[in-house]
Amino acid sequence: MNPKPLEEIIEELKTRYPSIEVAESGSITVAVDQLVAFMREIKENYHFNYLTNVTGVDYRDYFEVVYNVSIVEQPHMLHIKTRLDRHNPVVPSMVPIWGGAIWQEREVYDLLGVTFEGHPDLRRILLDDQWEGHPLRKDYQWEGGRES
Repeated sequence: MNPKPLEEIIEELKTRYPSIEVAESGSITVAVDQLVAFMREIKENYHFNYLTNVTGVDYRDYFEVVYNVSIVEQPHMLHIKTRLDRHNPVVPSMVPIWGGAIWQEREVYDLLGVTFEGHPDLRRILLDDQWEGHPLRKDYQWEGGRES
């Protein structure tokens, strides 16, 4: 496989998805309602076949979910972000596209409270089922102290 240069791929994606924002750093911001189509496009037509990471960021006014995808056989990597409403942080699950998202989405759900719509098994992965709240949120109130 001899893929196109990354800059050319990004330019083609900007043409197909005019609403995406490409930062100077190269990260791409995609609206939630276009995320599934965009992700399918980069996997099926540009061969980004490995979801290396899914994480979430709390900016106090909104959340971002960040996806890092790469082409295993090449050095190409994309950093894709989508912004979510703080009061209703819902994003489509990427499990149907990249099966490896199953564990990573559960972690973001557990620690930040982001709901991945369509996830086949969305439940806590690190914290106890009775744990209240999501400890990586900026508004999470920690009570207690060090364990002895």
